[in-house]
Amino acid sequence: MGILIKGGVYLEQGHRMRWLALDKTGTITQGQPVQTGLIPLGQERSVEQLQRIAVSLAARSDHPVSRAIAQAPEAAAMLAMTVADFVAVAGRGVQGVIDDERWYLGSAVWAQELGLMTAAVRDSVTAAQTSGQSVVLLMNTGAACMLFTAADKIKDSSIKAIEQLHQLGVKTVMLSGDHQSVVDAIAKTSGVTQAHAQLLPQEKQQVVQKLQQDDRTVVGMVGDGMNDAPALAQANIGFAMGAMGSDTAIETADVALMDDNLLKIPAFLKLSRTTRRVLVQNISLALGIKAVFLVLVLLGMGSMWLAVFADVGASLLVVANGLRLLRAGPKLQETNEAV
Repeated sequence: MGILIKGGVYLEQGHRMRWLALDKTGTITQGQPVQTGLIPLGQERSVEQLQRIAVSLAARSDHPVSRAIAQAPEAAAMLAMTVADFVAVAGRGVQGVIDDERWYLGSAVWAQELGLMTAAVRDSVTAAQTSGQSVVLLMNTGAACMLFTAADKIKDSSIKAIEQLHQLGVKTVMLSGDHQSVVDAIAKTSGVTQAHAQLLPQEKQQVVQKLQQDDRTVVGMVGDGMNDAPALAQANIGFAMGAMGSDTAIETADVALMDDNLLKIPAFLKLSRTTRRVLVQNISLALGIKAVFLVLVLLGMGSMWLAVFADVGASLLVVANGLRLLRAGPKLQETNEAV
């Protein structure tokens, strides 16, 4: 099935899951944004020089949108500049010193916090975000110098998986650090129940914690990046996207999906429910046989062979019934692939 479950307790809890939180980039979307444009914001430096600075910072980042900037066609011919004092700021972007000047490459929220969000910059950011594109700003200590736009596509499997989750009675909530307009566009297409935008890693964790207010509610979280680690740890069951997930996310999660197909989560839930059903059957079968034997003994109809059957025979029946689970995985996988 391509699902690595790190403990039986998570398989047991799966049948009680009522909420599933999902990261956007790399989980619902393909996680391979493509740079769609760049806009100089009135600086004296040339476009090529600014782009070279941005590419030098982006090449050191593991965020998908930064990788889109570093892997843009025109970036291939650019010689990376030396970056000193490089720092990745969770939920905001990256910064470093290039030619004795500090540069920032990150979100519009970070620009606002740095006091660099002028009216002209805000208008350019709003226009890009309204069209459903992600925005990254290149800034120095004095001004925002260049705006980059990138777009990502939703995986077909994500839409099918979310539909199946709803059919199984599981509500979905999307958690993203991106702008609200971008998140709303993805949420509408994917069909998630709720969507939250412009979240820091700690705020994602707080949303999951809020969903857990009812102690009987099991909440799952799916993510693939370092920013998802706090929410993955907070969730009752954390799912990491194995193929594209960061080492931190995979280490923190309770269940690792060995590829980036979200359809494995409905398969996991179905397997969990089938497992519980077999467990209930086995317990009922074992207790039922013991009860019948007890009644027969009280009626004076017991024998050694009946005792052997009540003990060893019941164990063999329970094991035989449990072996049916070996066929459950392949069947669930075939069902999901056929959908």
